[in-house]
Formats: sequence, structure tokens, C-alpha cells
Amino acid sequence: MNTIPALDAYRTELTKIRRDIHQHPELAFEEHRTARIVAETLEALDIEVETGIAGTGVVGSIQKGRGNRAIGLRADLDALPIHEANDFAHASKIPGKMHACGHDGHTAMLLGAAKYLKEEADFEGTVHLIFQPAEENEGGGRAMIEAGLFDRFPVESVFGMHNIPGMPVGTFAIKPGPMMAAFDIFKVKVKGKGGHAAMPQFTVDPIIVGSKIVDAFQTIVSRYIDPQQPAVLSITQFHGGDAYNVIPNEVEISGCTRCFSPKVQALFENKMKQMAEDICHAFGATLEFTFEKRYPPTVNSAAEAEIAGQVAAGIVGANRVNLNPTPAMGSEDFAFMLQEKPGSYIWIGNGDGEGSCSVHNPGYDFNDDVLPIGASYWVRLAETLLPPVAAS
Repeated sequence: MNTIPALDAYRTELTKIRRDIHQHPELAFEEHRTARIVAETLEALDIEVETGIAGTGVVGSIQKGRGNRAIGLRADLDALPIHEANDFAHASKIPGKMHACGHDGHTAMLLGAAKYLKEEADFEGTVHLIFQPAEENEGGGRAMIEAGLFDRFPVESVFGMHNIPGMPVGTFAIKPGPMMAAFDIFKVKVKGKGGHAAMPQFTVDPIIVGSKIVDAFQTIVSRYIDPQQPAVLSITQFHGGDAYNVIPNEVEISGCTRCFSPKVQALFENKMKQMAEDICHAFGATLEFTFEKRYPPTVNSAAEAEIAGQVAAGIVGANRVNLNPTPAMGSEDFAFMLQEKPGSYIWIGNGDGEGSCSVHNPGYDFNDDVLPIGASYWVRLAETLLPPVAAS
């Protein structure tokens, strides 16, 4: 392991910051305390700071030398609406909210990198440290771009990182092309005719109609999409009725789709609407259907992915960097930044031992052993991309 010694020494302080953020989780666009901690930490290092970008976003800028090149390094701030099951000392103090995806660790790693980049790193140009709100479901990356992120802080490339439980500590994974899937949501409202459960002949039962729609939707991936095209359609909610003896007037069904292709996104939307309309018509019900495109696929540009892989190999060894990982069907709003600028998104191992569990799980915790590894990666990436200009 070739982590930066100064960051190994800084691990205790980074752990303290990370665990404090873990104890005080804040949901999308509510990250006021977390943003304040970030801003105060950067300001204490005499780093130029801008706050309030897209509400709770923070950008710290470190400029060295006379170079006019610039890059962006991004971490996410928000937590999830999950009640934490852990009972360790730094467990969430906020009922129903927890850092179940490791954004507390992502923030701490970038703060660690900020300290070294400001005080010791040798580079020529500007590093913009982007602390983004609302990655979970609410598209904070898009909101920062719409608030003028890259107009106010121009960069030639931008980079993100996410921890992955199940990958050993001291490993990375990256590849050019798709890393994470597109994420879209849908809602189906079936309006029938309610009535007494003992007299169903006088009703148009929306539960029956909705069940047929759910069943039909399950054929879209298996019968309408090329088996070599990764795609997922998940029904996650089915709501209707309040009593044992009443057939309700309506039901609502909702869920999400995941894929890597715009063509498949369009097929999902069109086929779901067609099926739902046809089924409702057959049973005499009416339909309200919405399909909302949320996140595009996260796609790494080739040159930046190659550089990121080389930097990671310099820290943990080439044999501990997977250069051909299977893309994940989860989604990430860093995709919006990669639509605007070249860049890459890398996975860093969070551990695969006893007690390791997936993200978005009430028993999850970020592994503090990863902090100096991720911070070292950020520093070496900046130094590689913005090398000092030799004196003439």
C-alpha cells in the first residue's frame, strides 16, 4: 500500500469528522449542518469557499502556481431516510435518518485530500472540491449544474468516487464506458368503480386491473428487450383499499426502471403505457400514467478512466485494481456532471469481511480504514492531472 504518510497520520482526525457527520445525518437539500462543517473545515485551511450552491452545495478552490488548468473532485453530502440498526457510539442520533450509503466517508476523504492539497501537494492549476447535496433520488448534481457550477468553477474534467461493500479494503474498480445505470420512475393510477366486496358484479375492481398490469409489466424485460441489454423493472409500491369488505375506487402502483440505453428507456416508457392502457380498457377502468426520467447512465470517458486506473494502481498496486468491473444497475447523479465534462467515476473497496453489508441497509457503516486510501487517491489524481510546469 502506497498511501500518503501524512494522510495516514491524519486518519484519526478524518475518522472524528466522519463519525460526527454519521451521527447527524441530513436528507437531500437539508444538509445545512454538514455543509457548515465542510465550509468551516476548508476555511480553517485558508481555502477559498463558496456556499449555498443549489441550496446546500459547497465548493472549495485551491489554486497553485500560474497554471490556468482546472479539475473538479466531487463528494456527496446527504443521508437516507432509514432508521439505523447499529448500536455503536457513533450511530445516528436522528431517528429515521442515517448515512447508509457512505456519503459521510466520501465527504471526509475529500476533506482529507483538501488539507494535503493545500499544505503539501505539488501541482500547477486549480482543484475545485465539489461537495454536492441530494445525490439520493433528488438530483443534486443536476441542481448544482443548473445553478451554474461549471460556469462559476470551470474545469476541464471532473471525477467522482463511491465506496463498495464486498470489495476488499485497498482495492479499486474502474472502466471506460458505463459504470452505473440510468434511473427512471413511474406511477400508474387505475380508477375503477368501488363497491361492496360481497357484490363485485357491480364494481370495476381496480385491484384486479392493477394486478394484471403488474403481471404484464414483468414481461417487458423478458420478452421485449434484447437479453444482452441489461435492464430491470421493479414494482415497489401497490396501494389501494382501506377495509376488508370494500372494493376501492382506485389503486396506485409505482416503481422504477434501470438500463444503460436511451433506446431501452424509451421502450420501457412506451410499452408500459400501452400495456396499462390496453388492460384498463379491457376491464372498463381508466388510467393515469406518468414516467419520469431521473438519472442518466453514469458513463466514464476513456482517457480519464485510464488515468484514474493508473493513479489507483500507484496507491494499491496494479493487481488490486479491477479494470473491467461489471457495470452496476444502481444509479448515481454524478452522471449529470459526466454529461457536461469528461471525467470518471471510480469504486473503492469498503471491505468484504464479517459484518460487511450492502449500502442502503440499516446495518451499514463506512469503513474508516478506507479514509487515507481514498484521500490519497484524490491527491495523486490531482497531482497527475495538474503536474508542475518545469522552469524554463
